[in-house]
Amino acid sequence: MIKTVNRALLGLLGLGLFALGGAVLLGGLDLQRRWGFDVPGWWPFRGPADVVLGDEGRLRWRAEDWWWPTVIAVLAVMLVLLLWWLWVLLRKDRLHHVLVDSQDGTAARLNGRALEDVMEKEAQALDGVARARVRLRGRRTAPVAQVRLWLEPHAEPERILDRLDRDTLTRARDSTGLDRLPSEVSLREVRHRAHRVD
Repeated sequence: MIKTVNRALLGLLGLGLFALGGAVLLGGLDLQRRWGFDVPGWWPFRGPADVVLGDEGRLRWRAEDWWWPTVIAVLAVMLVLLLWWLWVLLRKDRLHHVLVDSQDGTAARLNGRALEDVMEKEAQALDGVARARVRLRGRRTAPVAQVRLWLEPHAEPERILDRLDRDTLTRARDSTGLDRLPSEVSLREVRHRAHRVD
């Protein structure tokens, strides 16, 4: 649901900015006169001398008592909505809890960060892995592990992936009682500075 809302908002925002930019560009470059076409009467920018907001538009409401409180309230609402949107995007990025079947008909909540830390330590202990980062995403009952490994120059990627699957991921799946724990693994090399030899 939030992904659909996110795409719709980004699409509308992009469309609005594209329309505004096109209108300014059309007037600023005087394209309607050069290419010989007319713009509608309500079109705001008719030539290079036009401005986005003229003196009349800027000064029309300044003497009214309601003007500045309204401007501040609108900007505050926009700021709150943008911060909420950012918080939702960041919050959904990480799974905070995993539901573990405790075999007595109830489900216990396991801290997602704790499980990530354990998986990171186990993955980092593998031979050839310089650094590891694990993030759990998805639903609390069906998490997905995103694993990023930074490999040393002597590392054997095939062997590391096999050990990661057989040891780290299998242990995490069994300890949480999950039927499956899908994972996405990305491998990167550790960049070393060249050492000077005298």
